[in-house]
Amino acid sequence: MDGKLIFLMGPSGSGKDSLIDAARGQLEVLNCVVVRRVITRSAEAVGEDAIGISREEFEQREREGGFALSWRANGLGYGIPIEIDSWLKEGRHVLVNGSRGHFAEAVARYHDLLAVLLSVENDVLRKRLELRGRENHAEIEARLLRNDLFTADASIEGMKVYRLDNSGDLAETVGNLLKWLRVSVVPGRI
Repeated sequence: MDGKLIFLMGPSGSGKDSLIDAARGQLEVLNCVVVRRVITRSAEAVGEDAIGISREEFEQREREGGFALSWRANGLGYGIPIEIDSWLKEGRHVLVNGSRGHFAEAVARYHDLLAVLLSVENDVLRKRLELRGRENHAEIEARLLRNDLFTADASIEGMKVYRLDNSGDLAETVGNLLKWLRVSVVPGRI
């Protein structure tokens, strides 16, 4: 039986990388692979545990079918390696740090994916964005407006989405994610 693709989305600063890092070991125990995205930024860039490559190499991998999913956002290219298809066929579950803007394409390829939307209250998000220091004031305000859009819909692309609040304690968020996965991903298999 095939594994499930778990498509994690959330606004920048919602804590996707922190959640993934905190849950990684427990996800592995549950037969869930956490995918490292390929991103067109240097490996020295602060942020998620991604594979940094040049734009040229990204475009070449994309042309050659090296990505199961790929998209552009914020001036960068993002790719999910094609290996996830093998892992899913082997019955392993796969968690990807996805993009709401690319969600329709992900659903078109993986019809039965499980969607998780990580949300965060605006005051918490503002503090996180200010602390990381990557965005100026106008960019932070734009991200806050986008966060409001993230939390407005009950579904995305007509699919039910599991909403996971990460405004408080990260350990609680991890626990809620794992509890939901145990119930949602073919009960008895995870």
